[in-house]
Amino acid sequence: MKIAFRADASVQIGTGHVMRCLTLANELSGRGHTCRFVCRDLPGHLSQMIGDAGFDLTLLPAPADDFKVGADDPGHAAWAEVPWKLDAAQTLAAAQDVDWLVVDHYAFDARWQDAALGPKAKFFVIDDLADRPHNADLLLDQNLGRSVSDYDGLVPLTCTRLIGPAYVLMRPEFAELREESLARRKSAQLAHILVTMGGMDNDDVTSKVLTVIAKSDLPEVCEITVVMGRNAPWLSKVRGAAAEMPRPTHVAVDVTQMASLMLQSDLAIGAAGGTSWERCCLGLPSLHLVLADNQASVAQTIDDAQISVLLGDVRRDDWQIRLHDTLERIVDQKSLECLGTGTFDLLDGLGCARTAIELERDFMT
Repeated sequence: MKIAFRADASVQIGTGHVMRCLTLANELSGRGHTCRFVCRDLPGHLSQMIGDAGFDLTLLPAPADDFKVGADDPGHAAWAEVPWKLDAAQTLAAAQDVDWLVVDHYAFDARWQDAALGPKAKFFVIDDLADRPHNADLLLDQNLGRSVSDYDGLVPLTCTRLIGPAYVLMRPEFAELREESLARRKSAQLAHILVTMGGMDNDDVTSKVLTVIAKSDLPEVCEITVVMGRNAPWLSKVRGAAAEMPRPTHVAVDVTQMASLMLQSDLAIGAAGGTSWERCCLGLPSLHLVLADNQASVAQTIDDAQISVLLGDVRRDDWQIRLHDTLERIVDQKSLECLGTGTFDLLDGLGCARTAIELERDFMT
């Protein structure tokens, strides 16, 4: 099969959409299929990472400054930064000969899909919101609490719906390290804290988290690792803050071995984005923060299921006080184990392979 992925990364959007598409592309490539990417030239795009992974990329022209969202456009239409008709035409030109067009982008709906799809291609949507129509042959929504019926009336009756954490797109090393990680949790002490606020962290939440950690009464042996992307606008500031921390603090950029890093960690403080599922897979006790509107429902669902502790929305709540109070309470192994007790059976890390099989199955029908 020939597959094209239409996804964007930027300072505004973050990196998660492109990263999970890269994960699926690597799985499909390993199964003998050909993958390429179509991305817009936005500040913070990941073209170098895509190229380093060995995939062809069409980088669509940078947007003009005069784009305005239409009254009938989707709620996240501004993320495209160009009119949907223009984006659809450019995507079609870049991906005319594919068997599947995969889109992971909140800005586009069925109108874009009808205009962007080649005459012989099938359409696969990766979504999290269930807030707009899709003319899709296959749809994936990996979120806990989502049901098949949430897409009634939004997709054709013939559309295959892959719903829930069983289809979370994550790299194979998470499944490979899962049993070792779960076994480690049985004797873990608070010696390593992982801080990950996404690839961009446009609002510099990481620095605020480090400030709270610096004022907390943690074990003397505790050290901190911060994960960020190379295009994060506050990377230099975070590095400066890390150098002033009272405990050893390392800033890791563009991490390629996240599963191993999570395996070695005893507690994560992170955004309620894509890495939430990776932490769940490895049973890593976690404190979650909402950084954007599209993370709110996922964070609340995970909190309700007692999978992690939700500290709140960084834009509204007194989350820094809750973070400090929670860190002060983690004084021994038993209190650490109480965080995220529901993670163990949530997902097994094999969602990417399951999704690839569905793409192959649908292509043959």
